[in-house]
Amino acid sequence: MKKKILVMDGDGVGPEVNRQAFKVLRAVADVAGITLEVDEALVGGAAFDATGKFLPEESLEKARDVDAILFGAVGGPKWDTPETRGGAEKALLTMRKELDLFANLRPAKVFDELIEASTLKRRVVQGTDMMVIRELAGGIYFGEPRGIFEENGEKVGRNTLVYSERECERIIRVGFEMARKRRNKLTSVDKANVLEATQLWRATAERLSAEYPDVQLNHLYVDAAAMELIRAPAQLDTIVTTNMFGDILSDEASMLTGSIGMLPSASLGPKVALYEPIHGSAPDIAGQDKANPLASILSAGMMFRYTFDMPEMDDLIQKAVGEAIKEHRTGDIFVEGTKQVGCEEMGELVMKQLHQLKPIAAASPA
Repeated sequence: MKKKILVMDGDGVGPEVNRQAFKVLRAVADVAGITLEVDEALVGGAAFDATGKFLPEESLEKARDVDAILFGAVGGPKWDTPETRGGAEKALLTMRKELDLFANLRPAKVFDELIEASTLKRRVVQGTDMMVIRELAGGIYFGEPRGIFEENGEKVGRNTLVYSERECERIIRVGFEMARKRRNKLTSVDKANVLEATQLWRATAERLSAEYPDVQLNHLYVDAAAMELIRAPAQLDTIVTTNMFGDILSDEASMLTGSIGMLPSASLGPKVALYEPIHGSAPDIAGQDKANPLASILSAGMMFRYTFDMPEMDDLIQKAVGEAIKEHRTGDIFVEGTKQVGCEEMGELVMKQLHQLKPIAAASPA
């Protein structure tokens, strides 16, 4: 099997965590019998410094011509000027739109080894293993009209929440299909008591449920979902929701795991998929070997599951991460009784575990 991969490091800690993820990606691909054809492209502030554009056309063209993208992070205070503010983040939004990366998968799994790092009590958080599916190419982030306008002698900021039935159907269908691969429970999150766009969302979910009689569908308003994530997270399995609600709820879910540095993500489109940690560029620790690379490594694991159709290799990487953090931690997940390590050493520890587990990998079906 041959796969074309594009590495886009970006800014801040992006290059550091991507470096560790790529080592794991390459090693496991070798075991799995996958030949990787690898290219690189600039994005974000790094691209702006080199070309004057946050997303050069060359980078976008490369992104269109691969199977998967290993993405770091974008943005930072260096580019937070009146002329460039928000440009790096808009580059990522543009990629999502141009590549039609409409389904964002954000798993939130509490490793037993990290329960004490969670801000919630053990009895509340133990057993939490959920998948938040966020619609990524529509909703309030892209709706028109938008902007700041002069109306009746004052400035008015306007954003528009728009969802078509087609947009609702394709992401909710992803939710049902994902639920079938997990515990056959799907929670659709909306605000249908207030927002007409999400009334359509709920009606679409109800209509589709007839096609998935084996999946238990329930609905939560977004405020209730936020409460349930803290009250009893282990009850939740697969969540599907809108762009904005998914952005907020998945970040909330990240804190159940002990650190946002533990959460990977996959953004899936019809042809290309993009894999990235959700933690952002963290410019305050960039270049200091302090970043947690595990979200990036786990994102590489998701690539095996969703692009290479080798879920057993994703399971292998998750197992290696679980073994690595039994005794060693980066600063964001450090607790007394463990040894604190940097970004590079944590990557090496995962590699060491993979080498020890390699016979398991070699025996797995490909």
